[in-house]
Parts: sequence; C-alpha cells; structure tokens
Amino acid sequence: MNDPYKVLNIPPSATDDEVKHAYRELARKYHPDNYHNNPLADLAQEKMKEINEAYETIQRQRKLSSAANAQRQSGGYSYYSGSQNPAMQQVRMAINRGDISQAERLLNSISIHDAEWNFLMGVVYSRRGWMDEARRYLETAVQMDPGNAEYHSALASMNSEGYRPAGFRGFSTASYDSSYCMRFCTAWLCCNLLGGGGCYFLPCY
Repeated sequence: MNDPYKVLNIPPSATDDEVKHAYRELARKYHPDNYHNNPLADLAQEKMKEINEAYETIQRQRKLSSAANAQRQSGGYSYYSGSQNPAMQQVRMAINRGDISQAERLLNSISIHDAEWNFLMGVVYSRRGWMDEARRYLETAVQMDPGNAEYHSALASMNSEGYRPAGFRGFSTASYDSSYCMRFCTAWLCCNLLGGGGCYFLPCY
C-alpha cells in the first residue's frame, strides 16, 4: 500500500490527535453515504478503503513502537499485544507465562501458517535455544509481512545478541584455572596411555 501518512496528508511527525483529525476529515469527505446514485461512488469507496487502511497501519505502527520503547526501558517483552486472532492471542499468553510447550502445541494445531504464525514459532524456538530454526521462522515472518515492526525488532534483537549454532551448549569455566586444569588433564591422559593403573586424576570438563 501507499505511504499511510501521504494518504492522510500528514507528516510522520504528526501527533496522535492530528492523525485522528486528518482521518475523520477524509472519512467525512469520502464516506459512501455521500455518493448515493453518484458515478463516483466506486472511486469514493476505494478511497475510503485506502483511508481506513492507512489509519489502521499508523495506529498499529505506533502501538508497536510504544511497546518496543517499553521493552527497552523495562528490559522485558510482552508477546500478547499485536494480534487480533484469538488463537494467536492464546499462543502469546502461553509464551508470556513461560509455558513454551503449550505455545508450541497451540501453534501446531493451527493450519494457516501466516506471518504471525512464523513469528511466534520463531519465538518458541528461540526460547528453546534452537537458534537456527528460530532465525529461519523469524526471517520468513519478515518476508511475509515486511512492514511489521514487531517481526523486524525480534529478528534484529536475535542478530544483535549474537548467533549460536543449533546444538550449541555453553558452559562456564570461570572457577577453573586453565593452565592448572590442562596439566591435570595431560597427566591423566599420559597415565592411561602408559598403562598406569594407579593414576586416578579426574579429567576437567
């Protein structure tokens, strides 16, 4: 669709009140009731549809932007907002309460794999640590709905946090001195290779 701000004849910096005012003025002008028995009725109806879509797009973008700002300030994220589909809302609520298995079961029961389905499946996989799959689903969501700020934000967040191959398992070695640990591992290996039955050095993990 066209730039929603151009459709409403307002700049992107317009306040919420200015957006509403512009929408109401155009809706009043192009409302179908004004074009009964008028040869321009079809054109007015198309224009009204374009105006509605532009207004809804701006509203959605601003809500997502507000949610993203709240996320950055609080350090958390809610996956409940952004959906008008009751089934998807249930998935988002399951994710919010940490029930990833339930979220995945709900997604697997949905036959239509649209952009939001791919986005939420990507979220589920990322929570499980399956980053290859998560990235693939998020990229698909962005491709299917390139104008959705929520999907872009999730993919960008994954990229900024660094990429971990599937199956990667991190562990901490902060409590070990690496050179000390290496000497013990080497001694253990030598004893075993030389048949030293009395060597019981424990290997470091």
